[in-house]
Amino acid sequence: MFRNSFTLSVRLASLTFFSIAISILASSFNIPIEQKSALNADIKSDWPKPSYYVKDIPVYNKFADIEAAFQQNNDTTYIINFWATWCAPCIAELPYFEELTEKYKDSKVKVILCSLDFPKQIETKLVSFVEKKGLKSEVVVLLDGKYNDWIDKVSPDWSGAIPATYVYNRENNSFFGEPFENLQELEEAIKPLL
Repeated sequence: MFRNSFTLSVRLASLTFFSIAISILASSFNIPIEQKSALNADIKSDWPKPSYYVKDIPVYNKFADIEAAFQQNNDTTYIINFWATWCAPCIAELPYFEELTEKYKDSKVKVILCSLDFPKQIETKLVSFVEKKGLKSEVVVLLDGKYNDWIDKVSPDWSGAIPATYVYNRENNSFFGEPFENLQELEEAIKPLL
């Protein structure tokens, strides 16, 4: 009898440990805001709070949740690139934004890569893409599929095609609806706003 009780206790302890491990692993993929306060500190301090995180990537369910990010009134120039992992021209220009991030890392310039990936692809494609490429620019996700309701709020010049880039500071803004062919072209485009 003692042996059966002992065996049962060991099994229950193993099952409890296994359940805790699974809970920890599962929570690392979809983490509530309050548990991720230190992550993405650069954008958290002056950007709206996301709906939730996947890994350490902020996810916004609705454009209204992130809209204030397009109206920051400070001394920083924001370069917001709309892209997706399924968009070949988007992927082709990402290295130029990464070079820009590195070049201006000590300046009042923030490069934000706003992913428009489909909701089911966030964990399966986007997270692994960001990790594999080692992206240094801030990455956020906007899941609002009602594009016609918010595209004009970014820029009335935007057709909705990606890649697209919105650059602004407290005084000026510019919109670019075509992919950049190289770093020099990107820098020339943003230079008036630096």
